Amino acid sequence: MNRLQRLTRRRFMQGAGVTAAGLSVMREHALGVEDDSPLIIDCHAHIYGEDEEKYPTIEQPYRPPQGKGTVKHLQQEMKAAGVRYVTAIQTSTFYRWDNRFTSDSARDNKDFMIGVMTLDPDDPDSSRQLERYVKHFNVRGMRSVPAASGRLDDPGVERLWATAEQLGIVINALVSRDKRGELETLIQRHAKLRVVIDHCLNLEAGPTLEPTLAEMLALAKLPNVHAKLTFIPTGSAEAYPCRDMHDACHAVIEAFGGQRCVWGSDFPCELWCPKVTYAQHLKIFSHELGLDEATKKAILGETAHRLWFQA
Repeated sequence: MNRLQRLTRRRFMQGAGVTAAGLSVMREHALGVEDDSPLIIDCHAHIYGEDEEKYPTIEQPYRPPQGKGTVKHLQQEMKAAGVRYVTAIQTSTFYRWDNRFTSDSARDNKDFMIGVMTLDPDDPDSSRQLERYVKHFNVRGMRSVPAASGRLDDPGVERLWATAEQLGIVINALVSRDKRGELETLIQRHAKLRVVIDHCLNLEAGPTLEPTLAEMLALAKLPNVHAKLTFIPTGSAEAYPCRDMHDACHAVIEAFGGQRCVWGSDFPCELWCPKVTYAQHLKIFSHELGLDEATKKAILGETAHRLWFQA
């Protein structure tokens, strides 16, 4: 048995410095948001560094507009909208497998941010890297993508899921509906691993909406699966408030329940969902969907807090 397997989750997190006391400090100091304001957590922000010598990009990166997507810009948007915490998702279209900017930012902004890494399932060193990121960089999740084979149910992906399960972190699965069967196989194999489906299998208006929604709803029967409700403006064919995606969102919420759904902004909205602003994306959930208060609280903060911000 290796060292990682011998560690209990509690002992690992204590060694990482991510204790209940540390998370309490995070709750007290996040962005100056008033303690009595609603708990709102943004579960999907991509961040971009300005120092491209220290953090070089891939060739032909997908860039946000000038001045957008920085940590400073994110802080401004969060504070204006009353958002307390954020999960920073590795920006693969800018850095690919180089997680240094995201991990450094999560470590340096631990009062309001945790990191979610994306690691290469075909690199045999990725499991060791994931352990190091969790231990030293305030990382609490891993984004899972198919291997070079094109498969999600691949030995390299399996190794990373097993490591994530041992570490007690969350998997963010970025796949489309054609991978639902493989995804379900992996989830059933790792019943203790909490899994969040990014963008709900990429739901979007048009001919694929109904079949994609059917695959997403089928995943609701697995109790450790959660839905990330980021698809309304990205999948909509309409302007704000993107009403053509509301019924699909309500269907997902009904199937999973608020306790297994989270909201994310798709920051920077100027790049990823330009038909809405950061504040408007949040307002779709706080006002336009007509959610009851208990469901709204769960989706906008409580579920995410339980997944990523509790030791």
